[in-house]
Amino acid sequence: MSEGCVLTLNAGSSSVKYAAFGAAQGTTPVPLLAGQLEGVGAAGLSHDRAMAQVFARVAAAQSWRIVAVGHRIVHGGTAFAGPVLIDDAVLSALHALVPLAPLHQPHNLSGVAAARAAFPGVPQVACFDTAFHRSLPELQQRFALPQAWHDLGLRRYGFHGLSYESITDQLRSEKTAVDEPALLAGRVVVAHLGNGASMCALAGGRSVATTMSFSPLDGLTMGTRCGRIDAAVVLHLIQQHSLDADAVSHLLHRQSGLLGLSDESADMRTLLASDSPGARLAVDHFVEIAARELAVMAAALRGIDALVFTGGIGENAAVVRQRIAQACAWLGMRLDDAANAAGQRQIDAAGSAVKLRVMHTDEAAVIARQALALTATDPQATAAVGAPLY
Repeated sequence: MSEGCVLTLNAGSSSVKYAAFGAAQGTTPVPLLAGQLEGVGAAGLSHDRAMAQVFARVAAAQSWRIVAVGHRIVHGGTAFAGPVLIDDAVLSALHALVPLAPLHQPHNLSGVAAARAAFPGVPQVACFDTAFHRSLPELQQRFALPQAWHDLGLRRYGFHGLSYESITDQLRSEKTAVDEPALLAGRVVVAHLGNGASMCALAGGRSVATTMSFSPLDGLTMGTRCGRIDAAVVLHLIQQHSLDADAVSHLLHRQSGLLGLSDESADMRTLLASDSPGARLAVDHFVEIAARELAVMAAALRGIDALVFTGGIGENAAVVRQRIAQACAWLGMRLDDAANAAGQRQIDAAGSAVKLRVMHTDEAAVIARQALALTATDPQATAAVGAPLY
């Protein structure tokens, strides 16, 4: 019989990321393939066509039995604190959360619909970006709003939870010297720096504070998202410049951040290679806000023992890591410049009061582990993949 496989899907507004993992029950899922389709939603590539292409690529790669499909779902609200098998009732609950994540949730759920149609009878598992942060203390969840609005869902949820779980899992298994305490036992800040960027404060491996809040718009400067902004700016745009809600949303989500500051690019690689004033401003802003938010996370932990850089920028932009560490030297950080330039895993210098790490995050692997743990490899509940599905 062909090998069992967990398929993972991350269906976004403009891309679909997918991966397949070997799925022997009781073992760590083994990566088999991974890919990404860009330009989804553009002319000629609808989400339905994109999903069809993904399934065809998986089918063409090898003959597998799909034993489960794991989906990245951005928003789980307060109801979902971990992965869950998707049935009609769960799907209805996830659709009800669309108003809390209108730019992400509909696309995530379109992936669920496509996979349910392509693989009838195969367990579908929702894996949430918000679930990791359900451990946030009540105080950290609250905005300074009346209770009635909090009860209606206006609270800090936090995102990038699958990435933070990936880093937490790695730290949990990290071996240390006999006389050195495990990093995860201490006060750890994880900086997920990429096109979307956030930070999370971990106490004993649990999220106790995070920079994203009601939506993935809050917190750090990002590729095209503005990050933290005075709410009165939104009111001003509506009242004084006659922008409607859609126009404000487009400005804050699509035209701001690194792109808006530089008027050149949302890609940190491009900006670091540029000598334009706008590019310098954008990089300076990114570093400054990261340093400030790092201090906020350290304050929530009442100190900091370790900082982990991850995400596309965090893992690959040595100069950004260097500048953030330098800006936070007052916290006792001392960077090993050679180790940092070489992209080594451990980049703190001797005598640093804060351990500094660079770690690769693997959200797809987390989704695969969650999906496999939640489902049984029942041969009657699988689909054969080895021919075009559409």
